[in-house]
Amino acid sequence: MGIAEEAHNVRVVGSGQLTIVLAHGFGTDQSVWKHLVPHLVEEYRVVLYDNMGAGTTNPDYFDFDRYSTLEGYAYDVIAILEELRIQSCVYVGHSVSAMIGVIASVTRPELFSKIITVSASPRYLNDPDYYGGFEEEDIVQLFDAMGSNYKSWCAGWAPLAVGGDMESLAVQEFSRTLFNMRPDIALSVAQTIFYSDVRPLLGHVTVPCHVIQSVKDLAVPVVVSEYLHQNLGGDSIVEVMSTDGHLPQLSSPDVVVPVLLRHIRFNIAA
Repeated sequence: MGIAEEAHNVRVVGSGQLTIVLAHGFGTDQSVWKHLVPHLVEEYRVVLYDNMGAGTTNPDYFDFDRYSTLEGYAYDVIAILEELRIQSCVYVGHSVSAMIGVIASVTRPELFSKIITVSASPRYLNDPDYYGGFEEEDIVQLFDAMGSNYKSWCAGWAPLAVGGDMESLAVQEFSRTLFNMRPDIALSVAQTIFYSDVRPLLGHVTVPCHVIQSVKDLAVPVVVSEYLHQNLGGDSIVEVMSTDGHLPQLSSPDVVVPVLLRHIRFNIAA
């Protein structure tokens, strides 16, 4: 096993000609795909991994400088694909990992035959000509809450992000993985994500992109999916699902799994 494979807890399951890479968002780990994986393994080779900083990774490996930008994570994706000798994959990226995949694809487009984004945003902060959903003061308050009492912040953020109450299994699952992160690492990762701006790169994307979004998502307004569609350089399509929340693959698998399977199998250019 290579260095990147070991550091990121890489797991390869299933077999098939086509490789599907599943990349999770902030506060989760590869377990967020548990409802999707059983539907893929018969037909595809599936690669799962944990982003550095996830609660399942070794915190000693977390380099605060490297991961102060999303490029650090994009280089990790490329390193994993190279170690596994993957020449081309369908990359399914949730939340921040959608943009990590976009960045990686600009650097190494030949490694990606298609990118499927779930709950993706190129920028979370509002601009005069752009609606990302958050004002600067919202973000500052969020970071203050994380810094002052991380456990309490997790308990409040999980139901808001998932779109449910604490009785919901999806909320409990997200609470668990969120709380597993080391608080100082979680804050650093959140700052990197919320201050990121991938908009200048979108026009350089040449890989076909399928943009999938919940109609109601606390972290990503539905208009952002249309913004991605209009600004991505390659072919793209958008599908807005009737789901609620930022982690629909966890909270609404009955809706999301068939949608993802359809997009994995469907080629825009076809």
